[in-house]
Amino acid sequence: MSNVTILNDLSKMLGKKGWVDGDDSLAWHRDWLNRYGVPPLGVARPSSINEISKIISLCNDHAVHIVMQGGNTGLVGGSVLGSKNGIILSLDRMNKILSLDEASGIISLEAGVILGDLHNFLDKTNLMFPMHLGSEGSAQVGGLIATNSGGSHAFRYGMMQDLVIGLEVLLADGKIWNGMRSVQKDNAGYQLRKLFCGSEGTLGIITKANLKLFPKPKQEFTALLAVKNSLGLVELSKKLREEAGEFLTAMEFFSDTGLDIALENIPDLIFPLNSRSSFYLLIEVGSGSKHVPLNSIILEIIEWGMNKDIVIDGALASSEKQRSNFWRLREDQPEGQRRLGKQLKHDISVPPGSIVEFLDNAYEICNYLIPGIRVNSFGHLGDGNIHYNLSPPLGQNDFLDLDSKIYLKLGELATSMSGSFAAEHGIGRAKVMMADKLRDSTERNLMRELKKSLDQYNKLNPGVLLSDK
Repeated sequence: MSNVTILNDLSKMLGKKGWVDGDDSLAWHRDWLNRYGVPPLGVARPSSINEISKIISLCNDHAVHIVMQGGNTGLVGGSVLGSKNGIILSLDRMNKILSLDEASGIISLEAGVILGDLHNFLDKTNLMFPMHLGSEGSAQVGGLIATNSGGSHAFRYGMMQDLVIGLEVLLADGKIWNGMRSVQKDNAGYQLRKLFCGSEGTLGIITKANLKLFPKPKQEFTALLAVKNSLGLVELSKKLREEAGEFLTAMEFFSDTGLDIALENIPDLIFPLNSRSSFYLLIEVGSGSKHVPLNSIILEIIEWGMNKDIVIDGALASSEKQRSNFWRLREDQPEGQRRLGKQLKHDISVPPGSIVEFLDNAYEICNYLIPGIRVNSFGHLGDGNIHYNLSPPLGQNDFLDLDSKIYLKLGELATSMSGSFAAEHGIGRAKVMMADKLRDSTERNLMRELKKSLDQYNKLNPGVLLSDK
């Protein structure tokens, strides 16, 4: 059967709102970094699980594969096609918040709900969902689950797999797994909901979720500190854990190089300190009680850092607007570097105590391969997640075909330190070969067997996470 037949069938079944093809579908076909993606046969935008089931049946009959796409904010090419003869499946029309159980702290929603819309919905309640990303204005809940996203508050509240209580998933054969339970303690065998967290759309299509919520803090303080060097970052984070551990919600760091890039390329950013330094630390503390002296705790730690010649300068946010401005200095860095031109993005994690060693060795590796390379390192100090992003030297527009060598060297370095070359962005298409080289063959074969058991004919996101050969 020809592709013309399936395209006509999909168009007829889904209608104008539910089926996009031709030039109109090209808006979906490239990833955020414009590195991956070929034009799809079309984009299916179903409005119900029954429509998804029919799409799967048609695609199976016509040997057409399916690539799931949320907000397309991923950075490893996992939500676009790697080869022809496939469609993109977007759940952007399945974006309803279904119910809220305030007593239990659980919200039920469809997979197409945008993270920012979830935050806005919860603004009217005393609850919050503790995941924040620079891309929360477009990232969808289903995609966040499929990639097991982390974000700036992961070291306090966990990654997406820790926040998912229940799931509804449509499998490759069209069957529905209804795991929409609303209890954290469910020890009735394999934890299937966690299996789909981080599966990157290769095992099934996540259609609904039950998510864990938390009480909103009754008081919060946000501080931005100029820190002398990377060793000072680690020493300061240790002190923060000791003195404010249960109240810490975020510890985000970035470099002076990254600050320059952001200030140069993003309008309206405001740097509030009088002094510049090698690194900066963004701290946030919060408590559900008004009686905890958070202000005194954070000021004492800052004073300690200044006395130790670790902290050069600092400021406490005095309003929600200033707090937002502090966060923009950190969260707008990826966009600032994207506007600068070509870049290499690395998503690394190492034990927090090994951050200094990683930063020192990684710079030596990169500068040896490309002298004068510009390093923008930033990330989540609390859990050791470093976004190690590179731009070519000034006056140079590319990386002299050393992209793959740099990726592998940094991945090897992180692995040698009991870390990971894929901390929260996942494998996608970009890191499949690296995963095969740096992870044990037993681990990779277990993943292949699991994939085959749930998607026998490799119809869901072929080439993502695992080679499709």
